[in-house]
Amino acid sequence: MQELLKVLRSGGIVIYPTETLYALGCDATSEAACNRVAEVKGRSEERPLPLIIGGMDMLDLVTGEKTRSLLDLAGAFWPGPLSILVKALPDLPAWLSDDEGYTSVRWSGHPFASELSRRFRKPIVATSANLSGKPPAALPEDIDPALLEMVDGSYFDPPWPRGHKASTVVRLLGSSKLEIIREGEISIKKLCDKGFSVAVRNA
Repeated sequence: MQELLKVLRSGGIVIYPTETLYALGCDATSEAACNRVAEVKGRSEERPLPLIIGGMDMLDLVTGEKTRSLLDLAGAFWPGPLSILVKALPDLPAWLSDDEGYTSVRWSGHPFASELSRRFRKPIVATSANLSGKPPAALPEDIDPALLEMVDGSYFDPPWPRGHKASTVVRLLGSSKLEIIREGEISIKKLCDKGFSVAVRNA
């Protein structure tokens, strides 16, 4: 972990495990590092990169709108594979939010990913560790060798990602009402079982 922390602090990019898939990450507050992640993946720099944090208290580094609904939702599924679109802090770098000022964040349920962010004391980018158009990776051997050559550090010790699906991405529409942006590891049924009503985008 110390080696990856050193890479992050120097503005480098890394591959690390999350509870769902391997992630490609960097210091979320470094524009140069975020642009490099987008370039390595072959992803548009205009699309905001998702973030992970290492604890509920780190949510204060991302948003100032900690509503009861947000805290209830996060409390029900974090740490875990639920990414929530939250209103970004005004001083959060512009490249981390969309045109409406929202950014995607989750407290990772993987012990390494969570501790990496906590020790770094900042949100870390967490986009899937694959080249654009290629399948995501759940095992070390799934990582594209070309991608490995383009990063500055990696961590492949167990526990490995579960590898079933990516995180579910949701947006709060109001008290206990959610919009599903991307279906993933946490099913609509699980969300409903916790008392949330769910709408699927474009449905």
